[in-house]
Amino acid sequence: MVALGIRADLRLAGALVILAFVVCHLANHMLALVSLDAAMAGHEILMEPWEGALGGGLLMAAGLTHYANALWAVYERRTLRMGGSEAWQLGLGLLIPFLMMIHLAGTGLGEALLDLEPGYPSVLLGQWVMSPWRGLAQAILVLVVWGHACSGLHLRYGGRDRYERAKPWLLALAVVIPTLALAGWVSGGAQVMRSAADPAWTGRVLAEARMGPSTLDDTLRLALAGMGLHLLLIATPFAGRLLRHVGGGRRPQLTHSNGRVIRMMPGSTVLEALQDHAIAHASACGGKGRCTTCRVRVRSGVEKLPSPGPLEANALGRIEAPPEVRLACQLRPEHDLTILPLLPSDAVAADGRLHGGLDGRERQIVVVFIDLRGSTTLGEAKMPYDMLFILHRFFQQMTRALTATGGHYSNFTGDGLMALYGLKGNDSAKAVTAALAGAREMVAGLDKLNAELAMELEAPLRMGIGIHYGQAIVGTMGPPGAQIVSAIGDTVNTTARLEGLTKDHDCLLVLSAAAAEAGGLSFPGIPRHQVAVKGRVEAVEFYAFGEIPGR
Repeated sequence: MVALGIRADLRLAGALVILAFVVCHLANHMLALVSLDAAMAGHEILMEPWEGALGGGLLMAAGLTHYANALWAVYERRTLRMGGSEAWQLGLGLLIPFLMMIHLAGTGLGEALLDLEPGYPSVLLGQWVMSPWRGLAQAILVLVVWGHACSGLHLRYGGRDRYERAKPWLLALAVVIPTLALAGWVSGGAQVMRSAADPAWTGRVLAEARMGPSTLDDTLRLALAGMGLHLLLIATPFAGRLLRHVGGGRRPQLTHSNGRVIRMMPGSTVLEALQDHAIAHASACGGKGRCTTCRVRVRSGVEKLPSPGPLEANALGRIEAPPEVRLACQLRPEHDLTILPLLPSDAVAADGRLHGGLDGRERQIVVVFIDLRGSTTLGEAKMPYDMLFILHRFFQQMTRALTATGGHYSNFTGDGLMALYGLKGNDSAKAVTAALAGAREMVAGLDKLNAELAMELEAPLRMGIGIHYGQAIVGTMGPPGAQIVSAIGDTVNTTARLEGLTKDHDCLLVLSAAAAEAGGLSFPGIPRHQVAVKGRVEAVEFYAFGEIPGR
């Protein structure tokens, strides 16, 4: 598992080094839009650092690391079925060396093995005049390399806030950079074709590049040799996969929530097993353990699972997932298990940001309802804009109080809101104490707001607060794209009823006896009331307070 994280880091580092080289190379092509002389002058700044011992060594190490990682990833896969984005990136990546050999045979490899001295004029002469098919291969190579790089970056960073905000600008760059680079290449080719009309110019360029009558054939043989080596190398992991299948081993049974029961290949991830049996499952990052869209709840067999590795643990920690939630792309079970997908199969990277531990669980929770008193009368006396301004400031103070005391804003209803305490951990006393602290902060915030708006209000704003403790279904709910962490159930309904009782008792806070007991609080001398709540057999006991108790 640790090795997996190191491999991921090396793959990223190698990819970024290669991307830096590609951007420099394409920028150099763009200079040909000015002139061929400008491109040759730019080569000294943009490309010569990559041709030195340090730059060349770094680029070679990055290329070999990235290439070896790709071959290992092919071998490691238990199925070749995968998502469209992942298949597209892999296919482009395996195509790159075939096309790159045609280019390298006349440049870097030709210089090292054939004693050539290539430059922009000679390379463009070969691609546009002497062997135009090489020029077509060059144009395709630019698009394939750029497409592979962009798809890789999208798979890795898709769904992250900064990436999503920058996506329109990144898309523009993704189109502009190769377009200008190819335009510069075409412009340089046109300049070379005009100059090639002069035999003396052509002879001088060929002589400076040390190109003779057999050079085109020699570079073609060199390119074919490189392609053959690449073909042999990419065949190796596929052959290894076949041998692994022959080896056999115990095949764990995987039971899906849709009723399908399948046998997994030994060493297969849950995601690979689902893909191999054509069971649709979300995987926005291509199974790299980043987006968390492939998350599943393990219904049975969780106690026999290996602990998450660093990569999976980091991703699960980011969404605060409980122990029974795992990533299908990283989970390689050795025993039978039953799973429930937690996101729809068409989930995108942005959906991976949803909280992972509250997707529908029964738990004990503190529910708080807050309501602004007299808002209807206030709305009749104020212009709509003024009313919305007051409500905005009211909610601002309330949410600040929640944030300061560890509460979670759940939703609002007109002139009131619902909040939850105790989402993390199981300390009921701590949750109730925090809820009361939040109520005090809310009162202080309302006092501050009344002072600031004294000239705008005929009477100070008032509010009612209801607090209750009990069992509720807590989780992410709501329509796609607008989901929130909230709660439903009898506890929520009872809290709303308790908040309404603040009007009947003309008080600030109604605290249920259940919440007081959960918080370890007692109020000698304070009368305990009862109220019947619709849907409940037993009456609910509560305390009514004119101010928030304790501190």
